[in-house]
Amino acid sequence: MGSIIKVEHLSYVYNPGMPNAVTALDDVSFEVEEGEIVTLIGANGAGKTTTLKAAVGILQFDSGEITVGGRSIRTDPLGCKRQLAYIPDNPDLYDYMTGIKYLSFIADVFGVNAATRQARIREYAELFELTGDLAQPIAAYSHGMKQKLSIIAAWLHDPKLIIMDEPFVGLDPKASHLLKTMMRQVCNDGGAIFFSTHVLEVAEKLCDKVAIIKSGRLIRSGTMEEVKGDDSLEDVFLELEAE
Repeated sequence: MGSIIKVEHLSYVYNPGMPNAVTALDDVSFEVEEGEIVTLIGANGAGKTTTLKAAVGILQFDSGEITVGGRSIRTDPLGCKRQLAYIPDNPDLYDYMTGIKYLSFIADVFGVNAATRQARIREYAELFELTGDLAQPIAAYSHGMKQKLSIIAAWLHDPKLIIMDEPFVGLDPKASHLLKTMMRQVCNDGGAIFFSTHVLEVAEKLCDKVAIIKSGRLIRSGTMEEVKGDDSLEDVFLELEAE
């Protein structure tokens, strides 16, 4: 297996040099290899979203290096972004667009040809039971529908790496099950998944590796079995949080 994303000594400070400066990330290092589903867990404010935003090139970090498929997110951000998809915790979509226009726009951005985009939109919209809503403006969508549309958009260009922030929030049980199946299929095809979640039971059953972040530092990481041993992931997490 090869590394799809590698994070080395990542650090980030909010408001550097100011009295209210906060170290959000402190020397964070990990990697996600081909075929792996890796989760990042931590309490609110621990640094999960900051890590994900740095990994996809949204946040300009202070020090360290992030490579995606061997390319640096600092020096070749477009080369990195072509290989990945990102779903934020609160999908910020273009409400004035219809669902189908938004998906077509995303397909245009990534250069997906007409035949491929039509086939993938048809397939995923049917799976998520969204076909009848694609002609409606996104402003009329519920949070769950927006989440489904974001997932379809992320899968459109067949990325090697999919990064997601709390992807199961707002999804009904059927859609959650479908997403988990799609995540594993990406890995079976040689890709990788990196996501944050508060749903530790899902993480424990689904993920190959786990990283636990606390106050901007990774305090434990490894395979699921290495991290939790004979305990549940929830028990291990609560114990580490209490220390």
